[in-house]
Amino acid sequence: MTDCSIFREKSPYPAILLPAAVPPAAKERTHPVTRSHHRPARPPRLVGVLGGMGPAATADFYGKLVEETPAHGDQSHVPVVIWGDPRVPDRSLSLLGLGEDPTPQLRQGIQALSRAGCEVLAVPCNTAHAFVPRLADEAGLELVSIVEVTADALAADGVTAAGLLATSGTLHSGLYAHALRGRGVAPLEPSGDEQERVSAAIAAVKAGAVTPAHRHALAEVARALADRGAERVVAACTEIVLALDSRRVPVPVLDPARLLARRVAAVSLGLPDRFPQRA
Repeated sequence: MTDCSIFREKSPYPAILLPAAVPPAAKERTHPVTRSHHRPARPPRLVGVLGGMGPAATADFYGKLVEETPAHGDQSHVPVVIWGDPRVPDRSLSLLGLGEDPTPQLRQGIQALSRAGCEVLAVPCNTAHAFVPRLADEAGLELVSIVEVTADALAADGVTAAGLLATSGTLHSGLYAHALRGRGVAPLEPSGDEQERVSAAIAAVKAGAVTPAHRHALAEVARALADRGAERVVAACTEIVLALDSRRVPVPVLDPARLLARRVAAVSLGLPDRFPQRA
């Protein structure tokens, strides 16, 4: 598991950046939560993770949830049930009108988590958020939205324009565009040719076949977004963080999976949230 990098200049929110190598001794110094001063006032709420979309991104998210929890031992970590079903039809293709509707399989997973006693739902797949809000409502679960928490973080940092690296389905759905514009942040998207390169890199992560060419392509697209005025680049697909080297991007890169993990820990444990949701 990689550690959270420290941005070299202005950002006051180091843990929203992509992973980079940090010496083990530095990890505890730079952890965003003061571990010895926060204790939950009530028992933690059981969190359900609707995962498998894809498997590597789910594993990455759980590691970040562990890192973002101010625990002093096993018993003070967030209790979690993970439903990892990679058989869910492709969310992006469905949104583009090119594939099967994933709603039945998503509903099945959410209902299973509800039956397991979960109260809070986390979905470490950005594109799935075009489907899951109403399904979470049906099941009576509190959805912590990866889209909303990312938009909150951008607004809190005073960002006025953000580039999006995401699936074609996420971009087509307007999930991030709507959330960002509602907070005064202009969304910037890749061109058609650039998006093909992003999609190829996402597919490579899912297949476990990432090459240096994929990493180079993502960095080039991210730099192009920065050249067009993006003050931040959002890794708005949970596979992106597993292939993009943020050191090759001239502006900070936000990791929504880590932001989601941070808010989920706060919601479960009843702790203050650094990026509170808008009223």
